[in-house]
Amino acid sequence: MDQIELKHITKIYTNGVRALHEVTFTLSQGELAVVMGSSGSGKSTLLQVAGLLDKATTGEVRIGGEDVSGFSQVRLADVRMRRLGFIFQAFHLNPHLTLCENIMVPMLINDHFRNRKEMWNRAMDLMEQQGIAHRKDHYPGQVSGGEQQRTAIARALANDPDFILADEPTGSLDSKNEQRIFEELKKLGTEGRGVLVVCHNEAVRDFADRLLIMKDGRLV
Repeated sequence: MDQIELKHITKIYTNGVRALHEVTFTLSQGELAVVMGSSGSGKSTLLQVAGLLDKATTGEVRIGGEDVSGFSQVRLADVRMRRLGFIFQAFHLNPHLTLCENIMVPMLINDHFRNRKEMWNRAMDLMEQQGIAHRKDHYPGQVSGGEQQRTAIARALANDPDFILADEPTGSLDSKNEQRIFEELKKLGTEGRGVLVVCHNEAVRDFADRLLIMKDGRLV
């Protein structure tokens, strides 16, 4: 079972703000870990470092036992493509592509897919799983926020990653849709993926296998 390991991570931005201070944290496949904390506590920075979207000032990041801290941007991008999937509060869907095409985007840089038909079939399978296959030809602006977020989840799963990292995934949703998203994230964990959720919504506590609290850049 693989893990994402952060060891003694400190992150100091160019303006001198210390967002993380000596954080050590492990995310294992098969668990849903939730990080909570007030605004500015460092939880989103933690997710960005764990997801290789930002580099730590000091410390070590390991994925599957491999130290990726010194990887070039090209090698980091390859690890993200193969092993990590991301879900964000703002969805980040391309408004000029259909929902199905949005899900296909990560596959375009994956040599595993030989042609567009394979990508289409994979995207449709994921849409079926998320209950949005009937929206395949719709554009993001034509569907609800909940359907957009389910599209974002399908896109995060496009390359069959080992880990899913979600930053405030229900921040733009009503209570009914947030419940469904939390249930889906829990399911991904029980299916064997490692799921890290950064969230301020107290409702997520009911779904967490592990709850971590951040304060002033530290896990407390």
